[in-house]
Amino acid sequence: MTSISQNLGQAYSEQLPSLGQSLCDILCFFGLKRLYGVGGDFVANLINALDGPLQVLPSSNEMHAGFSACAQAELTGLGACLTTYTVGSLPCVSAAALARTEGLPVIFLSGAPGENEIHGHALHHTVHPGSGWHTDLNAALNAFKALGIRAERLQGQRHQGQPNVAAARFFELVCEAVQTRQPVYIEVPRDLVRQPTQSLRLPQDLDELNATTRLDLAGAGLIADDICSRLVRARHPLVYLGERLRMNTALLQRIVHFCQRLGLPYATSWFAKGMVDESHPLCMGAYNGVFSQCRGQAYIEANVDYVLEFGTAIYDSDTNNAFASGTHAIDTHPNKTLLKGTARWELDLQAVMDALEMANLPIRNLALFNQDKDLFEALAPDTLSPLGYANLAEAINQFQRAAGKDFILVPEVGNALFAAFALEARGSDVGRSFLANPWYAAMGTSLPYARAIADELNAKGSPQPILLLTGDGGFNFQCNELINLQKQNANLIILYMRNNVFHLGKCGDAPIYACNDLRFDVAKLIGAYGGEYHQCQSVDRLYEALEVATRGGLHLIEVPTSTEPEQQSPIAIKLNTYISAKNGNPEALISWNTLCGNLPPTDAQ
Repeated sequence: MTSISQNLGQAYSEQLPSLGQSLCDILCFFGLKRLYGVGGDFVANLINALDGPLQVLPSSNEMHAGFSACAQAELTGLGACLTTYTVGSLPCVSAAALARTEGLPVIFLSGAPGENEIHGHALHHTVHPGSGWHTDLNAALNAFKALGIRAERLQGQRHQGQPNVAAARFFELVCEAVQTRQPVYIEVPRDLVRQPTQSLRLPQDLDELNATTRLDLAGAGLIADDICSRLVRARHPLVYLGERLRMNTALLQRIVHFCQRLGLPYATSWFAKGMVDESHPLCMGAYNGVFSQCRGQAYIEANVDYVLEFGTAIYDSDTNNAFASGTHAIDTHPNKTLLKGTARWELDLQAVMDALEMANLPIRNLALFNQDKDLFEALAPDTLSPLGYANLAEAINQFQRAAGKDFILVPEVGNALFAAFALEARGSDVGRSFLANPWYAAMGTSLPYARAIADELNAKGSPQPILLLTGDGGFNFQCNELINLQKQNANLIILYMRNNVFHLGKCGDAPIYACNDLRFDVAKLIGAYGGEYHQCQSVDRLYEALEVATRGGLHLIEVPTSTEPEQQSPIAIKLNTYISAKNGNPEALISWNTLCGNLPPTDAQ
């Protein structure tokens, strides 16, 4: 058989890189600095190839590795996790579903059996029963494909005289993830890692790569002219920012600067919370209909006469649109310009912004939009009152303002998440100050998310504290990830709301709701990981604990939490009332109609 050197020359053959080296070069080109994962035999060669140019960091399990990669994508524009064949990659399916739903470019990278190992017998880790007639090597590939995710196994040489094109295909798959903001799943046969692959001449930078796909979109100037005429006529305008801007930091900054330059008030959707500093005088907070708890709610619902909406979802989610309750004033506003951003990289929105920035628009008086700000910020709780979900957000907001400490907020799914929507998301050294996944709502993500945030803060040399809010159910989902936070020396505060049950959505007293035991000693647990324990039952004790905790290190603050309805957060009370009304409870229906000004609950779409 003809070898590569015989066919294409010795000089060409000698300069061919290994596939492992090319994978490193490609990931580094896209700005990736670290991967999260769990080792295994089929991925060992890949770990050895990537470790050094990249940080290959351990996670306590594969699902957590995937969740950390999702947070990494939120912060840096690309995340990656690394696992072994099937027994490692299949546990990542939940994280992959989260990435697909949230629109996150995450590379799920898995080792696989070598091409020289594929014979008639079943390999270990193969999803295959002993009574089966046919082996199935594609179980993980098919599982990821079932989620609508591009999933491929790289291929080696198909002719002895030609190097494989596995690196080129890997580059194309990562390009697709970054440019479409969607996850991809890639299996790498372990015998290919050291084999030569076709040389690639990578673009000089991402701008050069993106320039090849840039389109000239006609008509943007006409859209901008119409927006300008409506802005000039409007007495009380609002710019509404959606979640599609989370992954386009440059465009987001342009829009916010445009608003601040002209004195235009702006708000975000719930799914976009944390991508702007809500303490700015022009920011009205995160709005979501009757479930809102932001200072701009009254202005939005009573005064706004024109809405300029940027980058909201193509297909609206009930969670993000007041749970389809019909109370979202922006959804039904009669005078609105809706700019979804349907082009790749939101090039259509960029073209409209190009024209808007050149327009001669009037500068507005900031005082007109801040009539409710002082009233909203004055809602500080009584420092001697018992602490619970009902006043948790007010207490934390007051601490941030008084102490001048800006937290990066990471709520866990459950009651903590709905209480957290009333938190003021402020400035952040990593560009985001609130990270959650309310759309897909995967429980057990907050500690893996905090892990990725801590790594990014460490890379930037920032001591900014992370405040994680969790119930005891969510905490017990994931507390094994504390070992890696201990290794990181992370500045993390865990606010542990304890009531020993899965409370949100509880509809009975079955044992399945019992998520904890009265004898569980969380103080000993956090101490084992080098953390400091605090217990708070009042607002003033919370302030004392936060003051100590913001000095650095790992801290857990336990808050005994009542399950009585009146002790829940205002948003959770409204949500529970709405759910009960939808289920036909007469008393809840009356309460709901009172909340909404006699608007009956509409059927969810």
